[in-house]
Amino acid sequence: MSEQKPAFWQVKSLTEMTPEEWESLCDGCGRCCLNKIIDADTDEIHTTAVACRLLDLETCRCRHYKHRRKYVDDCIKFTPKTLHEHLPWLPDSCAYNLLYHGYDLPEWHPLNTGDPDSVHESGFSIKGKDIASEEEVSDPSDWFDYIIRVS
Repeated sequence: MSEQKPAFWQVKSLTEMTPEEWESLCDGCGRCCLNKIIDADTDEIHTTAVACRLLDLETCRCRHYKHRRKYVDDCIKFTPKTLHEHLPWLPDSCAYNLLYHGYDLPEWHPLNTGDPDSVHESGFSIKGKDIASEEEVSDPSDWFDYIIRVS
């Protein structure tokens, strides 16, 4: 009887991963592409239901991922070395956030299921949610009306 080899994310640190392994951690939820507002008084980060204009709301993937910073200059590029700077922007369910804090990937993650749609079927993605694009809500001062309230 052969033992199953542990998955790469269970034996490697984030900084030890290959670029391909690193990229495969993204579950495709689209939640990191929702615009955020920082409260000037408290530094609290509020997530809005307004997505980056490059996000395809049907697939929850960036339309120009490889060259996204050419189109959106303030798009954050997560790397193993800079991840700690950007953790406050990431959803709690994000694989990068989970692994950074010593947790395993959730059972619905596509790396566990082998199915890229499992994130959508689990309800952890923005697919099918009431999300607007920056193309529809282009004035950032209007984003306050789209803050997602968690109760």
